[in-house]
Amino acid sequence: MNLTRKRWRTLIACCFINLCLGSIYVWSVFAASMAEFLSARNGVALTTADLAIVYTIANSVGPITMITGGYFNDKFGPKKVILTGGIMVGVGMIASGFATSVGTLVVTYGLIFGLGLGMTYGTAVSTCMKFFPDKRGLIGGITTAIYGLGSVILPPIVTEIVSVTDAPAAFKIVGAAFLIIICGCSFFMEQCPADFIPEGWTPPAAASNGVENKNWKEMIKTPVFYVMLLLFTCGAFSGMMVISQASAVATNMVGMTALMASTAVSVLAVFNAAGRILAGLLSDRIGRISTLSVASVLGIIGLLLLYMTGEGGYTTFYMGIAGVGLSFGSFMGVYPGFTADQFGPKNNSVNYGIMFIGLAAAGYFGPSAMRHIYMAEGTYHGAFLVACAFGIAGFVLTFVYRFLAKKKA
Repeated sequence: MNLTRKRWRTLIACCFINLCLGSIYVWSVFAASMAEFLSARNGVALTTADLAIVYTIANSVGPITMITGGYFNDKFGPKKVILTGGIMVGVGMIASGFATSVGTLVVTYGLIFGLGLGMTYGTAVSTCMKFFPDKRGLIGGITTAIYGLGSVILPPIVTEIVSVTDAPAAFKIVGAAFLIIICGCSFFMEQCPADFIPEGWTPPAAASNGVENKNWKEMIKTPVFYVMLLLFTCGAFSGMMVISQASAVATNMVGMTALMASTAVSVLAVFNAAGRILAGLLSDRIGRISTLSVASVLGIIGLLLLYMTGEGGYTTFYMGIAGVGLSFGSFMGVYPGFTADQFGPKNNSVNYGIMFIGLAAAGYFGPSAMRHIYMAEGTYHGAFLVACAFGIAGFVLTFVYRFLAKKKA
């Protein structure tokens, strides 16, 4: 089987891997039951808020292994890296089923699972990017969309497992399944040759003389890197902020029931996933930076609609989260290919891992800002204005990028 056909097998394996990794969005399902279990076992009342540190750490440590795993991927290929990451993901979840304290969960889920997730996700996406130079936007959209779809597909499955057992048992069952799936799929991941060109595709003239493969040291010396890093943070800020507390916003601000709020979370997840694929396709046609400009505007409109939403404002609320979801998904879908376009595909595993720090920053500051503003003001509206300011800054940065790119040309 030649590489042009074999690359589709690699893409399918990547999709199964990323679907498992999207389980990080299911943390809230585990958290409630796990808080009850730990409270009963230790005789100390715990809530999901007490377990929030576990989720925060799992999200924050990803860039560490995206960078280190990316280095080994570029040197030795994806099989061993994804196998190692898959073992960490599976073992981390299984070990979480034996946890008897929040501190243990921090180690098993926050660190072992979180580090395994970063290593596996970064390697899988970057490997597909190298195999599809002719469809970078689309492939970036598909691979990241499957990851996002984990928040739609997995919650009902995990909820059912938790309901018939408990959180510790669910951790063990789901962890064992992921261990088998990810490690099995790792053997279908191929290392892409540096000179690979798909059959029937001729690289555009601009690609042959305009893109230089830069390593991470060369990348961070360029002004455009910092513009892209800040743009990623600004573009992802609203999505990370709203996703973190979408259910609470729906309940406290709009007055939705718990069931309606869970539906709103699913709607947000669907638009998030759709944005990744649609933006990937669009970016292959009109360019990455033009697509990100559109995404920034969508995010701003969505935030303004949320700002105008009050009790019973279901229409503006759904339109608002749709805009935020599409915007956030667009940034997630476009950035793997955007990074490869700018700094070359050869070292994209490491380069994208470093660029991912921009997302990690948004993941920390976005939810933190929303939480602090709500505690201070008793309403979420101020947080939407802060996020809107970040969205406007991101829109401006797309023009700064254009200026630097034109100056370089």
